[in-house]
Amino acid sequence: MNTVVILVCALVVSLACAYFRTRLWQWTLATIVTLLVVGLGLHAHTPMWVLLGLFVVLVALPLNVTALRRALLAAPLLKVFQRVLPKLSETEQVALDAGTVGFEGELFSGKPDWSKLLSEPKPQLTAEEQAFLDGPCEQLCAMIDDWHITHELADLPPEIWDFIKREGFFGMIIPRRYGGKEFSATAHSMVLQKLSSMSATLSSLVAVPNSLGPAELLLRYGNEEQKNHYLPRLADGREVPCFALTGPYAGSDATSIPDYGIVCRQTVDGRETLGIKLTFDKRYITLAPVATLVGLAFRMYDPEHLLGDKEDLGITLAMIPRDTRGLAIGRRHFPLNIPFQNGPLHGKDVFVPIDTLIGGPHMAGHGWRMLVECLSVGRGISLPSNAAGFVRMAVAATGAYARIRKQFGLAVARFEGVEEALARIGGHAYAVVALTRASAAAVDRGEKPAVASAIAKCHATALGREVIQDAMDVHGGKGIQLGPSNYLGRMWQGAPIPITVEGANIMTRSLMIFGQGAIRCHPWVLKEMHAAREPDRAKALREFDEALFGHIGFGISNAVRAFWLGLTFAKFGRAPGDAYTRRYYRKLGRYSAALALTADTAMGVLGGKLKFKEKLSARLGDVLSYLYICSAMLKRYEDEGEPEAEHPLLAWAFHDAVWKMQMALDGVIRNFPVRPVAWLLHTLVFPFGRREVPPSDRLGRRVAAILSAPNSARDALVRGIYLTQTPNNPVGRMHALLPEVVAAEPVERKFLKAVKLGGVHAHDYFAQLAEIQQRGAISETERTQLEHLRRATAEFINVDDFDPSELRAAVVHGGEGTQRSLHIA
Repeated sequence: MNTVVILVCALVVSLACAYFRTRLWQWTLATIVTLLVVGLGLHAHTPMWVLLGLFVVLVALPLNVTALRRALLAAPLLKVFQRVLPKLSETEQVALDAGTVGFEGELFSGKPDWSKLLSEPKPQLTAEEQAFLDGPCEQLCAMIDDWHITHELADLPPEIWDFIKREGFFGMIIPRRYGGKEFSATAHSMVLQKLSSMSATLSSLVAVPNSLGPAELLLRYGNEEQKNHYLPRLADGREVPCFALTGPYAGSDATSIPDYGIVCRQTVDGRETLGIKLTFDKRYITLAPVATLVGLAFRMYDPEHLLGDKEDLGITLAMIPRDTRGLAIGRRHFPLNIPFQNGPLHGKDVFVPIDTLIGGPHMAGHGWRMLVECLSVGRGISLPSNAAGFVRMAVAATGAYARIRKQFGLAVARFEGVEEALARIGGHAYAVVALTRASAAAVDRGEKPAVASAIAKCHATALGREVIQDAMDVHGGKGIQLGPSNYLGRMWQGAPIPITVEGANIMTRSLMIFGQGAIRCHPWVLKEMHAAREPDRAKALREFDEALFGHIGFGISNAVRAFWLGLTFAKFGRAPGDAYTRRYYRKLGRYSAALALTADTAMGVLGGKLKFKEKLSARLGDVLSYLYICSAMLKRYEDEGEPEAEHPLLAWAFHDAVWKMQMALDGVIRNFPVRPVAWLLHTLVFPFGRREVPPSDRLGRRVAAILSAPNSARDALVRGIYLTQTPNNPVGRMHALLPEVVAAEPVERKFLKAVKLGGVHAHDYFAQLAEIQQRGAISETERTQLEHLRRATAEFINVDDFDPSELRAAVVHGGEGTQRSLHIA
């Protein structure tokens, strides 16, 4: 019996050491002290000395004596690891090496250090950046007629093209010394959000030159001659750039592009010139139809060894002027009635000089790395920011419309079905805004957030589509009747576009987020892989030993933490935040440990097969994603001074994310192919089963109330979009009218009550008001108030209609035959 007691006490101490992640020697010392103290206390000298001797000989010495540990354990395990380590493709290796790890690494640790998150500076705009938003950006929004753009021109009008070039919208990321704005990523994001709240066409065209394109590639990899020539011309709009990567037979798998270039010599203007003969077929290229400078990705070959001994140089990037002979460009695609300039380009045996390579000949073959590094930055800003803009607009429009629109004598915002949709809009918008802000802030800190940008792109665009869907449902017929007064239809039509581009969300979710995150964010896996591939045997053993036993301790700690936090529902322990949010930090700590444990188990048991288990990978990626989104929301809440008015929004978004995390982990465990391991995981992760629930109806009602009435939380959620009451902005006018709508509701109830009492002979609304006033049920001032409100809200209730002739497509007779144009006759 004494032996059992001693062992139980030693086990408890070991679990405590694992939970708090003590060092190996500290755990060894604590275990020895426990054996001695408990054994002496029980006067169980024989069991104590036997157990102590066994522990020292079998555990303490092999683990704590470095030479012994490496010889007995690390060396044989290194051989096994080298044998089973899956071979990485070129694409995977470059993706793993590119970018940096930010706070998402802490979330994968099982024990996040929240001080790292909360000590990051609050994103702030400079006076110059704010002036640009308040000046040129406001002016540009006032010029937008989205119906004219999308339905009649299928393009921006010339005056808007001139304005965005003249005011430097294409040069936001270009340094001032080259004539650009040199804006922060936060300012870049806020500009796109404001523009996308008015026109998806415009925001897309402004986003592309400031993300993945010649400007960013030149800034990072171009030589000084290329920078000095092109960057000033890109900044002031003399050059319009595009970047051609995708083709008919290579989309997400960009390393398989069939487009190629052969290094050769050719006589140009009487001089023999070293260059590349290019053959390519590209499509879906934004700005291609109007581009003057084409960035091109292709595979480069040097069969005559004019540059060196290597024949297949790999993916390479070049810049080609539009007037290059043989470049076929100018035709357009038509992406879902959002007519941003997008189209194909082709070329066969197009000769360009060798100095068109970005960075020069020495950068040949480095194109995939260049693309991945640039894409991680651009993808983390452009698409999430555009999503945040139209999501904020949906909040402003739908909340106001639901309060203006009346059915059965009540604002539709009061109906529980509409409340449910409004709650989703508010909660998802809160998450998207925080996620977009966190992604831009990471870039401003100098990070190249490969994993975080994939999370931001995938989830901001997916949640954005859900928000627009709910907004359309609330608007009903108002939303589906296209016309100049429809402010939602084009956004609904265009919602799939950001989900598809720059890494389709299906691929991003199932392959990239966890595929990169499991290795990049894990504190030990990448180190183990590097050690296994290290040619120096002694160095490999030294590095592998450190990484392996760090990994073992990490896994044991996460198992203990996940089980304990599950048993206690994460109710105890130190956590940052105020009295309201402290429980949220604890809950994230629990799911961080659960993710780390489940991911380690999946990688350890399935090994290289895990990358083919895309459903499991996607669910694990979801857990990491929602941990990151929740962290972003808490950081935003802290940065804004812990506003109490935002509690319902934060609570709804947080509980929704945690419930999704729980279901994702449950999906991994239920579908894990090795069932005994799955049963053990379920016990450790969910000792009492699944206890998380979606946001309650009561909480949803509070969120809906925030969206449909003037208040500081609503103002914070719509801040930064275009809400000026200009003739082209019905949402701005509706937003401004909301206080009057709310103020008039008591008078409307008095009016409706008087009508229900009977005896009203008039049928016209205004005549009824006059009759009710004469009876004394409402005052003259109240009658005037309701008359004004009815006239003011009529434009938001009414929809557009057309003469049938206006809806017939124009027919254009050209050299290639009869074609239908993109615009209305």
